[in-house]
Amino acid sequence: RRVHRFAYLDSKEIVQVDEPNNQIILRKPAEENYIKNFAYDAVYPMNCTQAAIYEQTVFSLVESVVEGYNGTIFAYGQTGCGKTFTMMGSQERDELKGIIPRTFSHIVNIIESTKDRQFLVSCSFIEIYNEEIHDLLSNDIKERREIKEDQKGQVYVKDLSKHVVKSVDEMERWMNIGFKNRAVGETVMNKDSSRSHSIFTIRVESEFTDANG
Repeated sequence: RRVHRFAYLDSKEIVQVDEPNNQIILRKPAEENYIKNFAYDAVYPMNCTQAAIYEQTVFSLVESVVEGYNGTIFAYGQTGCGKTFTMMGSQERDELKGIIPRTFSHIVNIIESTKDRQFLVSCSFIEIYNEEIHDLLSNDIKERREIKEDQKGQVYVKDLSKHVVKSVDEMERWMNIGFKNRAVGETVMNKDSSRSHSIFTIRVESEFTDANG
């Protein structure tokens, strides 16, 4: 999803978003018969809001996570295409907040409205850079972490720090700390490219007392 739109003299739009049919259509200005269609589960135009993206693609997943299911939001694309804006957005204006901070508010709202359960929420933030894993929320972010597998076949990062959070502000504070610790290296297409992959994880645990105590 493109965030910034640049206009050049004599430039022509080659990407068409067909929302009703969930397609992206590519055209070559120099070749009238050159048309390529790509179908997806959903497509969104450049003027789509952050709120609409969240409501239509993330909302139900977060609801499932609070009920005990695993969920992943994966942003993939060329450098400079808008992945960071979609996931993080801008904290200066509420309407520009991305998926991760909106998830914080969503989870807290669910917890505050659920009276028959107790919750424990924690977060972690890792970076994969040059095929090495680093803990962005640890005291030594340069220390290399190892991937392990437990007896149940679950994959985890050894000695990864997990931080208990009780509010949106606490979640955002840890997110910002990790984001500032990411490796940044300028590329030809994006002077602020992270040059790495990062995974922000929120773990939600809950318990309730049944009729038998």
